[in-house]
Amino acid sequence: MPMAPTPARTATRAPRLPRLRRLLPLVATAVLLQLPPGLLAAPDLARAEEIVQGKCFICHGVEGESSSPVFPRLAGQNATYVARQLADYRSGKRKSSAMQPMVDDLTPADFQALGAYFASRATIGHAVADTDLAQVGRFIYLRGNPYSGVASCATCHGSDAHGTETLPRLAGQHAQYTENQLKQFNSRERNNDNAVMHAIASKLTELELRAVASYLSGLK
Repeated sequence: MPMAPTPARTATRAPRLPRLRRLLPLVATAVLLQLPPGLLAAPDLARAEEIVQGKCFICHGVEGESSSPVFPRLAGQNATYVARQLADYRSGKRKSSAMQPMVDDLTPADFQALGAYFASRATIGHAVADTDLAQVGRFIYLRGNPYSGVASCATCHGSDAHGTETLPRLAGQHAQYTENQLKQFNSRERNNDNAVMHAIASKLTELELRAVASYLSGLK
């Protein structure tokens, strides 16, 4: 007859789950960036700060709070998403004459470190430029447009627009930057991300596009 596990055996098995949960973001990064097994380690934040101080701060600010809507705010952005975008810039999968030279000499471990660095930066609340327009955007973001077939943005990016490890945080982003990216998805100028974005962006009217971007800019 099989013996029931002793209390001592049970006690040694229980603590493993929290440790596994802590490792999941690192595993996701390794899979997306195809990192060698030896690089599955804690991000080197000191190295990331060195890179930021050397080049990233010029456009994105030391704390990821860019002052120009041409460049995205990176503070609080999801670490794995940042790392993947940097890898796509380096490979040419995502086109940018400004970003590609910046990442040419960086490694996958650097991308991982930069992702963790910007994810750890504090986010700042920003007032929207047009509150009426933002209210239209709130409706589109949370509920979509059932009359034209536009899907709810919140379905993928979350009701708080904080995204996931594989989808970007949109909350607090420059309205103009978000608008520009949606237009690039629509024109297929940007095609390194989920093809679902091409279909969604193509259905948005100019009003809806600007309204959603305005609403997102005011979230924290």
